[in-house]
Amino acid sequence: MTPERYAEIGEAVREQIGKVIVGQEDLVEAVLVAMLCEGHVLLEGVPGLGKTELLKTLAEVVAVDLGRIQFTPDLMPADVVGTQVLEEGDDGRRDFVFRSGPIFHNLVLADEINRATPKTQSAMLEAMQERAVTVAGATRPLPRPFFVMATQNPIENEGTYPLPEAQLDRFLLKALVHFPPTDDLIEIVSRTTGSERPSLDVVASAEQLRAMIELTRTVPVASHLVRYAVDLTAATHPGDDAGDMVNRAVRFGASPRGAQALILTAKASALLDGRPAVALDDIVAMALPVLRHRLVTGYEAAADGITTDQVIADIVERTPRPSAGLRGA
Repeated sequence: MTPERYAEIGEAVREQIGKVIVGQEDLVEAVLVAMLCEGHVLLEGVPGLGKTELLKTLAEVVAVDLGRIQFTPDLMPADVVGTQVLEEGDDGRRDFVFRSGPIFHNLVLADEINRATPKTQSAMLEAMQERAVTVAGATRPLPRPFFVMATQNPIENEGTYPLPEAQLDRFLLKALVHFPPTDDLIEIVSRTTGSERPSLDVVASAEQLRAMIELTRTVPVASHLVRYAVDLTAATHPGDDAGDMVNRAVRFGASPRGAQALILTAKASALLDGRPAVALDDIVAMALPVLRHRLVTGYEAAADGITTDQVIADIVERTPRPSAGLRGA
């Protein structure tokens, strides 16, 4: 896999998704970046904005095995990871046999993940971090590549549960799905009320996808850019060196996974743009989707109407940028 071929496949995936999804370019880019990092992504938006359709389309055009879990309040952990069942063999003997759950797929669509209880949500933690599950004392690896792409409704919606911070931190990115502008909505209605569904082409095999994921991790990053990613992550923590907005609004900042995710997603962003090395702009572009779900805000933020996106924008503006590494420099 070459950087040129990597960028070509990325553009082909965008083109195929564009046959089904109208607009939402930033959302499509975030999902594509997460996939090429073999990372998990959380999509948040009200029902009906095409989140599920986007992920189903992605699985179709890259030819990966798709599993879907519809999260509901009565879903149990065994419904996610699988369970042991007692079966009778041809010889009349009864034995416990493992029946795998829908987590055993390359791409797992966790639909409305925050409608399940915290107990069931916690069943995803080992799978997302270790890419394996433990059932009845036996650890079973999941197929590779493995991604969890989850949708959630805003927590203000009835029947939702907030995801635990530990689970949120396992998501590489969190993308917000906004209501489409009028022109896009007209196109969506025209496409979805007819009798024909667009024909999609498979543009990458699972083997090519694995090669792209491996190439992503080989992209070089200059030391001053690694330092900048670390500085951004450190600036999310309240303290004497933090800005006024962080000290007022944030209770806990991003974990080290935040800095790791900034660098990894910047590598994929650079390759998708046809460049063999990371630039400063790649890190800046990934700051919002990488960090927004890793900040824990306090009641002061809610009282003042301060969002995590506003906090991150303030951090990016205040954090000194290295003079080298700008795109095109």
